[in-house]
Amino acid sequence: MTTLDTPVAVEPTTAAEILSRARDAAVLLRERSVEIEAARRLPPDVVALLRSTGVFRMVRPKSLGGPELNPMEQTEVVEALATGDVSAGWCAMIGMDTPIYANFLEGEARDALLREPDAVTAGLILPVGRADRVPGGFQVTGRWPFGSGITHADWVVAGCFVFQDGEMEPGPTGAPMHWRIMIVPRDEVEVLEDSWDTTGLAGSGSYTYTMTDHFVPTERAFRLDEPKQTGPQATPDAILRNSAGVPLGVARAALDFVRGLAADRVYHPTETPWPEAYHVQMAIAEAEMDLGAARSYLYGGLAREWEKALAGEGLSLDERAEAVLARVNAFRAARRVVSRLYDLIATTAIYKPSPMDRWLRDVNTMCQHVMAQDQVVQSAGAHLLGGTPHNPFIVGIIP
Repeated sequence: MTTLDTPVAVEPTTAAEILSRARDAAVLLRERSVEIEAARRLPPDVVALLRSTGVFRMVRPKSLGGPELNPMEQTEVVEALATGDVSAGWCAMIGMDTPIYANFLEGEARDALLREPDAVTAGLILPVGRADRVPGGFQVTGRWPFGSGITHADWVVAGCFVFQDGEMEPGPTGAPMHWRIMIVPRDEVEVLEDSWDTTGLAGSGSYTYTMTDHFVPTERAFRLDEPKQTGPQATPDAILRNSAGVPLGVARAALDFVRGLAADRVYHPTETPWPEAYHVQMAIAEAEMDLGAARSYLYGGLAREWEKALAGEGLSLDERAEAVLARVNAFRAARRVVSRLYDLIATTAIYKPSPMDRWLRDVNTMCQHVMAQDQVVQSAGAHLLGGTPHNPFIVGIIP
């Protein structure tokens, strides 16, 4: 095992510094990927390395001394980390949302989240728990899966349906149910550490966690359509914008790996060196084309979305759908790229020393995430046509 020495504790203050540290960290993360996967969580020194890059403070407001990176800069950092280890990139993408959640809180609750610049938040915001109204807050009970990074988190979010007097409470927008997100210190949840043994993203520590009749004060319960602060990061989709950095990173890592193999490989049926083999040339070129198109679609859409956010303008119907589809496309393009490269290197890919096996499992697993499933594409299409989205949150509709 290689022990990671974290850099001198000089706080990064710019996007360029954080990206540079992320790229340096990726080299070290690559050396630890096998161990990370076997452990089913990020080891403490890997977490320390991630903290030292500044990834968890990326959107901390400049008014509090933070770098406040825009979504394009955030995505680049996540992408860089994912080229080193996909689970680490995934945990970085999830964990850096603390300042975003703070935009939906006020007073002491907000101050508590922002007290530590590199605080990590984990958890599932979708409403699979129950929150019963009681004086001063909610009595919360539930079991939430997919708590990526919860083993090193400072805060945990948990989505709940709200009940009052034993009955499901209607939402403030007229929906038949009321969805709120609870945020609590990590030590207030029970983590079931035998609940994450998966095909891919195994090192993300995405354990299930529970609360039973746990009191959460009103000030730590929020809705994503009720920001308490102003600004372009105080929007429901702010926590989604940089997510596609992970699949783009794994596709880039796979392409670089296979291109590196090409110099010493020969296509044995014809004894043709790989750099001269037509099928290899086509596979590499088409993979680069697919990844490049997906990356341009994503970053172009992020830039247009950010420009409108800075101007305080809402997205048009087409622009909201574009943001959703560009994210899904990045996940699916990455899966196509990795799958094609896996097939290209043939039986070599199946042996554990090759990272291709892990990357294929990782990219297939992340494509099962709710933000990359068919229901998301359907929801964007329904949004464009005036129909009913199966996943209204993904297109900015909060029930």
